[in-house]
Amino acid sequence: MDLDSVLERVNTGNQDSIETALRDYNAENRTMFTFDSSDEEKRKNLCKAIFQALDQGTHTSCQIMCLETLRILSRDKKVLVPVTTKENLQILMKMAKLDPKLKSLGEVASFPVVVEALKCLCNIVFNSPEAQKLSLELNLAASLCGLLQKCKDQRTVNDIRCFDLRLLFLLTLLHTETRSQLKHELQGLPLLTQTLESILGIKWARTYQTVTELNGPLLSLPDTDCAIEALKALFNVTLDSWNVHSKSDSHQFRHLTAILRHILLSGGPSEDKTEELQSNAVNLLSNVPVSCLDVLINPTKENEAANKNDADMQTIQVLLNFMEKRIDKGCSYREGLTPVLSLLTACSRAHRDIRKFIKAEVLPPLRDVSSRPEVGTTVRNKLVRLMTHVDLGVKQIAAEFLFVLCKERVDNLLKYTGYGNAAGLLAARGLLAGGRGDHWYSDDEDTDTEEYKTAKPNINLITGHVEEPAPNPLDEMTEEQKEYEAMKLVNMFDKLSREDLIKPMGVRADGTMAPLEEMIHSSHKADENSSDSD
Repeated sequence: MDLDSVLERVNTGNQDSIETALRDYNAENRTMFTFDSSDEEKRKNLCKAIFQALDQGTHTSCQIMCLETLRILSRDKKVLVPVTTKENLQILMKMAKLDPKLKSLGEVASFPVVVEALKCLCNIVFNSPEAQKLSLELNLAASLCGLLQKCKDQRTVNDIRCFDLRLLFLLTLLHTETRSQLKHELQGLPLLTQTLESILGIKWARTYQTVTELNGPLLSLPDTDCAIEALKALFNVTLDSWNVHSKSDSHQFRHLTAILRHILLSGGPSEDKTEELQSNAVNLLSNVPVSCLDVLINPTKENEAANKNDADMQTIQVLLNFMEKRIDKGCSYREGLTPVLSLLTACSRAHRDIRKFIKAEVLPPLRDVSSRPEVGTTVRNKLVRLMTHVDLGVKQIAAEFLFVLCKERVDNLLKYTGYGNAAGLLAARGLLAGGRGDHWYSDDEDTDTEEYKTAKPNINLITGHVEEPAPNPLDEMTEEQKEYEAMKLVNMFDKLSREDLIKPMGVRADGTMAPLEEMIHSSHKADENSSDSD
């Protein structure tokens, strides 16, 4: 059905005629995301006519058709400009039950209208800067929190809750003011945590420990989608929460960490959904203060006091498996891999038990050193390969992770990676001359295997493996040939240096790098000062 006919029938005001026309239009355009610019004015007029029909009042099935059409049309940013008004947003808010005066959600029959209205608001807020400004004026975030409260403990309203959470995520993503309001004024952290707990139907065995069945029933698709929206909204609310200032904050984050542990040990309806759920859980865990992450391995204080050796490492193993899966994907490392690497690095640095477990999994005692550290299929090989990745952020966090597992000791890191792979990290840290990082670790000793001790004298420190003996090309050269080749090499380096293609560097006494000319000049000055004093 063409737009002229649809517009004509909507303008009649007859609800049955409006519903029939829009049903046909929606069926034809449900998957439409790009629009013909020649029909732009007609689509704007159709939007205005739909808002007028909704304002005048229509029956439920007609409301659903109107809202579905509006959702399709709101994908076009240009169409939204004239219809994005305070009055029109208030119409949608009313239909989405975003009225603080309402005490309940009302009849179940009206729920599809609420869902469609929330979908329209999501599209309009995302595509219209004017709507984003109006959302602050209309205090939309507070109304959404009120709707979440009405959905509390009701398992039959997942669609409403899902799009409520999505709209909250968009508002907190697009406006720092809304993020601050949700975090402080609206108590967003406890509210969203309770919502996530309700979605998952969590039962508590004791403080910070949920009833988790490793091979229990998988989460349903609606519950998984809703949980993902809650995790995304929580991520925005917990940004910059690296430090905890009170016992109540600490309790709140520990409670949240216990829920995230439950999520990591649960499964979604498919492998892709499970990975998406775990990815959002990892992102959120990156915002949790590191002092609260011990809940991942010690759900109760009783366990921690009883025996630290009995720490439950199932969650850490899930994170390691997730990390390896992301490495194996071979793409989008910055978005997909760096969050879990950062999380595991922070856990390893702050919690000795976690570091020891991860090191045993990632850097087990060396036995076979006949291959380069970056060659192979083990997790260690994969991480060492990332140390020379073209993306600076990826190679830095991969190197940092391995460095922390080695207790920030240069000699220990070189044993597992070779000097060539670790040079970038050591140069950035000023540790090219050796030593250790700034962080303090326990003094437990690392033990080498007999195989490694035997091979150690023959290991090439640059490549990190034992190389097959190769003939020395200099043995068959005369002294004149050696001198000629040496001068040829010097001239090549000189040319590259003069053309600024390379810059010869040296290592200062403090382990940092400096241009060779500067070091030679400093050395001459030091010699002159020494001779003057003599």
